[in-house]
Amino acid sequence: MKKDWQDIKDSFQVIDVRKLTGNFLPMVLKKAKNTSVGEGICVVQSFEPIPLYSALSDLGFEHLTDRVSESEYRVYFFRKEVKDASTPTGMDVPLKPLAILNFKRIDDELADIVVHFWELIWEKQDAAIDQKTKYLLSLANAVGAGRMRQATRELVKAYADGVTVEELDELFALLAWNHGPGTFASQIGPSTLFGAYKLIKSREKNGVPKEEVLKQLVERFGETNRDSSALFKDNTMENKDHV
Repeated sequence: MKKDWQDIKDSFQVIDVRKLTGNFLPMVLKKAKNTSVGEGICVVQSFEPIPLYSALSDLGFEHLTDRVSESEYRVYFFRKEVKDASTPTGMDVPLKPLAILNFKRIDDELADIVVHFWELIWEKQDAAIDQKTKYLLSLANAVGAGRMRQATRELVKAYADGVTVEELDELFALLAWNHGPGTFASQIGPSTLFGAYKLIKSREKNGVPKEEVLKQLVERFGETNRDSSALFKDNTMENKDHV
C-alpha cells in the first residue's frame, strides 16, 4: 500500500552508513530527533537495517524500504508525530544488536541473513513466549556457555522490559544452584553481569527511579564498556568510524 508521503521521499536527508563499522545508531537517532513532523530521513545500508524500524517507530516514524541492489538498501523514515521514547536511552530497547556489524565486515549478504534471523527470534509477532522471559532465557543460556558479555546485555534489556529485583534474585539463586558455588564465586560473581545486577539492587533499595537506574545501566554496561560491548574497540582502527 502506497504511503501518503511516498511522493516526497526523495527530498529526505540521506544518511549513508555503509562504510561505517562503528555504532552509527546514536547518530541516526540524533538526526531523527531533530526531524520535524512532516519531514524525513533516508538511511542507506548494505543490509536491511531492521533494528532501526522499531527504534524510530518509538519516536513517531513510519518507514518504507527499497532494495536498490543486493548490497544497497534505502530506508525512508517519515515523521508522523512526535513521541517520547519509551526508555531514557532514546530507543524502544537499549543495546540493539550491533554485533550484526561484525557480520557485515565479512559479507553483506551474511549480515542480511543474520538480521532477518534476529527479526524472526526477537521481533516475532504473536510470540508464544513473552519478551521478558526470552531475555531471561537468553541470559541463562549465555551464562551456561560462558558468554558473560551477552548475558550482561540481556540483563539490561530484561530490566528495561520490566524484570523486577525479586525476579533477578531468584534468577541468580538458580544460577548458583545450576553452576555450583565454586563457579558462581569465581566466574559469575566478578563478572559485569553480577555488577549490573548489584547496581540495580542497590539503586532500587535507595529509591532511585527505574528510569534513572536504566540510564545508569546503559552508561556503565553499554557500548562504552569493553566487557559488554558487542563491538571490538580498537582506537587505532575505529576512530575514522565515529561520527
